[in-house]
Amino acid sequence: MYERILRPDLPAGQSAFLWGPRKTGKTTLLRQRFPHSARFDLLDTRLLLEFTRAPWRLTERVRALDPATRARPIVLDEVQKVPALLDEVHRLIEEDGLRFILCGSSARKLRRGGVNLLGGRAWRFELHPLTSREIPDFDLLRALRRGLIPQHYDARHPRRALRAYLDDYLREEVFAEGLTRNAPAFSRFFEALAFSHGELVNYSRLARDCGVTSKTAREYFRILVDTLLGLFVEPFRRRRSRAILTRTPRFYVFDVGLAGELTHRRPDRLAGEVFGRALEHFILMELVAYRSYRERAFPIRFWRTKTGLECDFVLGRDGSTAIEVKGTSAVRSRDLRGLRAFREEHSPRHAVVVSNEPAPRRTDDRLWILPWRDFLDRLWSDAFS
Repeated sequence: MYERILRPDLPAGQSAFLWGPRKTGKTTLLRQRFPHSARFDLLDTRLLLEFTRAPWRLTERVRALDPATRARPIVLDEVQKVPALLDEVHRLIEEDGLRFILCGSSARKLRRGGVNLLGGRAWRFELHPLTSREIPDFDLLRALRRGLIPQHYDARHPRRALRAYLDDYLREEVFAEGLTRNAPAFSRFFEALAFSHGELVNYSRLARDCGVTSKTAREYFRILVDTLLGLFVEPFRRRRSRAILTRTPRFYVFDVGLAGELTHRRPDRLAGEVFGRALEHFILMELVAYRSYRERAFPIRFWRTKTGLECDFVLGRDGSTAIEVKGTSAVRSRDLRGLRAFREEHSPRHAVVVSNEPAPRRTDDRLWILPWRDFLDRLWSDAFS
């Protein structure tokens, strides 16, 4: 059992959505935080069928609860499976003054169906895979190989767990929910992600590989984002910037272990190209979780020029923090060219190389070279705010 950073608390009269990818621990978290709350889990087939046929049964069941239970937040798990329940939730909030926590792994079906999302009456929380702060005696290589979904990090057979997760995602999140009509093409697209993960997205090439149009390939990516399986990192640009190589984003799966399974690239040591790519992905996931849990609104982007100079991550609307990730234990001057070029053009407050070096150091031109542990300590201590 892990102590999670996210601790959703609801004042009187306040409801909330809790979103997060499958198996990140949403149900476990809510049981810990609200142990005496009434809960309705739509993974229960009988309950799912009952509420699908008659959504008003939720209101009848809730109004039959004793007053003490009704005074606590009521948990509705996998709410996206029966979108019509949100009208009943809305009515119970307005007429009975009740509080709800609406939990799920995808809001896509709700948004695309024009469903009642409670008109701003509910806060939004997001639960991410485990972070380095939540794992005692954190093991980086284990995290990069297994990923940070709690069950996978602790699994006796992590490869089987990772493969099953990807298969279950296609079957339960996409096909069962009717998010695409062309299951074979989406399956081919899903396999083709191995060549796109962490790279500039080439919609035309992916479309050819899957036998669909570029427009359909873009829609498939949107399904992955809406079902929380991945995210885009957009390029950083300013009007006064030099020419940008591309306006195309990069795409990352939400968990480093799943990415390794999808791409068939798993580091076996804390060195080498595969380790460097996995470390970059891991740092991105820590940045995403930090931004969410600290309730910060800064964008996370990357920078690349027409001449090929790059900076892995740029934080803030004005690029106040620039981060380059290198898996090496000996960062050399040539490893700093992209970061130095970005600093020359945009003057960030913080310019940092995250590395596998044994100790922090600072170059003559005031670039920080930090071991990954030191970088994470500073990040979670709000040093880059």
